[in-house]
Amino acid sequence: MVEYDADTLEHLSNKLASLSSRVFGPRVPLKSRDTRISRALHKCLKDIGNAGDHLSRTRESMLGLQRIIAFVIKSGSWWSAEEKDSLGTSQQDLVALVDFQTHLVAKTQFILDATLGFISNQQNEIFRVLTIASVLGIPPTLIASMYGMNFHDMPEYSWRYGYPYGLALILLSILLPIIWFRRQGWW
Repeated sequence: MVEYDADTLEHLSNKLASLSSRVFGPRVPLKSRDTRISRALHKCLKDIGNAGDHLSRTRESMLGLQRIIAFVIKSGSWWSAEEKDSLGTSQQDLVALVDFQTHLVAKTQFILDATLGFISNQQNEIFRVLTIASVLGIPPTLIASMYGMNFHDMPEYSWRYGYPYGLALILLSILLPIIWFRRQGWW
């Protein structure tokens, strides 16, 4: 049973190493981001959850086995010295395996935190784009709504180039924020 738990932890360690390389591996360039990244991160979250659950069940098994071995060593006067030594070795192995399991739990938590951080960054990127788009849309909407009020006192209505002036003003209100965002490196 101790060997089975050791093999299980080794398998989980390899699985976590694979997950770690998926999470921290090469990133897709910003311009080609799409829903594949979201699906990959979602799959990583599920795999991390499964690994954490498996680690939890393995820990319960090992702790139960530790208690059983301790009880058998203390109560078993019929055991030979060689069998008691074997059980003592198994008990020491279980202590080492529990320590290794604790390390794997910490690694699982780290990978989970990193995955959630990447998801948060992806969401922030989406909100940044939406914010820029809304800021770009507000000035032209404001200008178009002012000239759409049809007041007789607006001097631009009687100008020969009033309509092109309004369109140029709307275009300028779009281009200036774009230029400013590009210079700031936001877009």
